[in-house]
Amino acid sequence: MQTVNRIDPLRQAVERLRADGPVALVPTMGALHEGHLTLVREACKLAAHVVVSIFVNPRQFGANEDLSSYPRPFERDCELLRGEGVSLLWNPDGEVMYPPGYATNISVSGVSEGQCGSARPGHFDGVATVVCKLFNQVRPDMALFGEKDWQQLAVIRRMARDLDLSLPKAEVIVGVATVREADGLAMSSRNAYLTAEERAQAAALPRTMQAAIAAVRSGTALEAAIAALKEGLVAGGFASVDYAEFADADSLQGLSQLGTKPARLLVAARIGKARLIDNMAV
Repeated sequence: MQTVNRIDPLRQAVERLRADGPVALVPTMGALHEGHLTLVREACKLAAHVVVSIFVNPRQFGANEDLSSYPRPFERDCELLRGEGVSLLWNPDGEVMYPPGYATNISVSGVSEGQCGSARPGHFDGVATVVCKLFNQVRPDMALFGEKDWQQLAVIRRMARDLDLSLPKAEVIVGVATVREADGLAMSSRNAYLTAEERAQAAALPRTMQAAIAAVRSGTALEAAIAALKEGLVAGGFASVDYAEFADADSLQGLSQLGTKPARLLVAARIGKARLIDNMAV
């Protein structure tokens, strides 16, 4: 696995790889877990070569969020990626991504405004900006993201469509199903913040979500199902619930009742030092 941290060597390396066939990009912030590795394995199935980026993006962290404490086990991450057959690691530093005088920001309206967009102002501007830069730097034939961050995936696809990106096109921005622990908790780098007791309590998140979905499928009103979900999370050990709602799967507009179009249940809740997010199809 080749590791590069400057743009010109990156572009030269990617062009050499592309001579063998399609190149896939898996953007990450490091602290890799089985969810990330699942993305890499799916990318290996779809492309001749896989590029993984590791960059902890300061622009998607709020003023009181965990940028300084975000885990950065770089050597372990490299070992994991080498074991999966990754061809190239793109590991820029902050000055490469945002050189002195940097002044551009990408804002995606609509899909970014509810859920985490409301709870974390500016977060999705930071996501859209850094992902657009990664796409322009690597110019991959396709890119893969986890469905755990469903709103992020929707923002990135909208950004790619609206800006007429060609490498990759929105149609080949691939969502990969959420990877879960044995008790159903979605894998996340932030799970490392949990104590043993909090980790056991965190299983209430997928459990209450599944119960809410089962309830609405049985005829319970969405509002009542959400109220029960919130009560279940607090009773299960969560300190607070940032949001919990049923939404249209594409537009992410909140729903008062289910229709014929695909929907998702999206939740963010806090336990200990962690803010956990999850979503499930309805």
